Amino acid sequence: MTIPRRISRRHVFRTAAGAIATVAMPYLSRAADRPIITHGVQSGDVGTDGGVVWARADRPSQMMVEVATTESFRDCRALPPIAALPESDFTAKMLVENLPAGQDVFYRVRFRDLSHPDILSEAITGRFRTAPADRRDVSFVWGGDVAGQGWGINPDDGGMVTFATMRKHAPDFFLHSGDTIYADGIISSEVKLRDDKLWRNLTIPEKAKVAETLDEFRAAHRYNLLDENLRAFNAEVPIFVQWDDHEVTNNWSPSKELPEAYKVRDIHLLAARAARAFHEMYPMRESIVEPGRVYRALGYGPHLDVFMLDERSYRGPNGPNLQASYGPDCYFLGPDQLHWLKCGLLNSRATWKVIASDMPLSLIVYDDAANKRGSEAFAQGDGPPRGRELEIADLLRFIRNAGVTNTVWLTADVHYAAAHFYNPDKAQFQEFTPFWEFVAGPLNAGTFGPNELDNTFGPEVRFVKAAGVDKPNLPPSANMQFFGHVRIDGATGQMTVTLRDRADVALWSTTLDPA
Repeated sequence: MTIPRRISRRHVFRTAAGAIATVAMPYLSRAADRPIITHGVQSGDVGTDGGVVWARADRPSQMMVEVATTESFRDCRALPPIAALPESDFTAKMLVENLPAGQDVFYRVRFRDLSHPDILSEAITGRFRTAPADRRDVSFVWGGDVAGQGWGINPDDGGMVTFATMRKHAPDFFLHSGDTIYADGIISSEVKLRDDKLWRNLTIPEKAKVAETLDEFRAAHRYNLLDENLRAFNAEVPIFVQWDDHEVTNNWSPSKELPEAYKVRDIHLLAARAARAFHEMYPMRESIVEPGRVYRALGYGPHLDVFMLDERSYRGPNGPNLQASYGPDCYFLGPDQLHWLKCGLLNSRATWKVIASDMPLSLIVYDDAANKRGSEAFAQGDGPPRGRELEIADLLRFIRNAGVTNTVWLTADVHYAAAHFYNPDKAQFQEFTPFWEFVAGPLNAGTFGPNELDNTFGPEVRFVKAAGVDKPNLPPSANMQFFGHVRIDGATGQMTVTLRDRADVALWSTTLDPA
């Protein structure tokens, strides 16, 4: 399989005229041996002064990056090269710093062969916008769930169309709510639809089975990047990414009993391999305090702080979770992450505090869906807070008592779109101020839902668009793929949230006034 490429020689760095004779001749004479940028470029975790740039080569090489504030690259700055080696699957990422705030930044990436330093790849360009230092308009999109339930890249359907649709909005960034891959999902060449037509996937050998080895987890991420829509989106829109369960396997927790398809029987080993692949494949700022940490706070100007949560790495076992008192079996965020979140919310001076949760707060997700047993999510069923709900009760009480205002929860996971208003007057637990939660997805996976609601925190459904219980796992071609779009008005601070489908139809919208 070859990846369609749209690279022209216009993208190759131009050198001084006097250097062409000495550099260009060996470069051209060995054109067939040049390194290849295999899966496009990405940027991510953008702040006021910079962001992370990512790319992958096809061999041991050095990633060379230039950045500029003009598309012509007349003012470009060359950064020190960094190695891309087999140990990282030939990926490389670089934190680009000391950039002006609120600025369109253009970057240009190429690789230099380690064995033949005079052999260079063609260049690929990308762009991102640094966060503003003043009160400007901010726009971003969010969603989750990619290449799940056997629905991969179908060229006959236009590929991963939702990414092309989101790209048209030119958002400042993309908040990926998790299930970035389906490591436990097989991608077959053909899937028979209900009308007897065929869905035809692009395939790779590694997606013919569940991912168990490090290389198989890496390949699952690389598979998604075969899509032209996703690569074009990545080159223009920086990503803020978190993970959920399918980066490892369905509903994974420390108590996960792996199905027979797995030869590797240790869930902790699978999770470690999956985590390494995840961090290799995304442009994330890395934690020195805890290498491999997913949860982090990202500020995007005076109006917005985003708190990216990790609801997998520190959770206790899935199960009934009906304990009345808090302990390790109740952990979902875990004590350290919960403390970090409280401190971050308390110290935030942003108008809006977006809490990016990879799972909804009050939708019931069974660990054993067939028999409706056990809990995979926060929600434990109607009634007062129990088990994992104790963390949410503690957090919501803290937000109220500390006077933290303007919190909004954004999530995905359940494969449909919804808007939930949390009203303490309708709740079993009432020690909180009202807030909104918005659900968006899938981006390119099966559509399901709606799920059962848990009344513990008083969610009111203001909007829902789902497959219906009689039509589970609708394909992307059914146009039931959803993403969310957020706009914050720089002058007023108002936040407008719109839920859209992959055809870019606005399904539902609301405007929130800051307190």
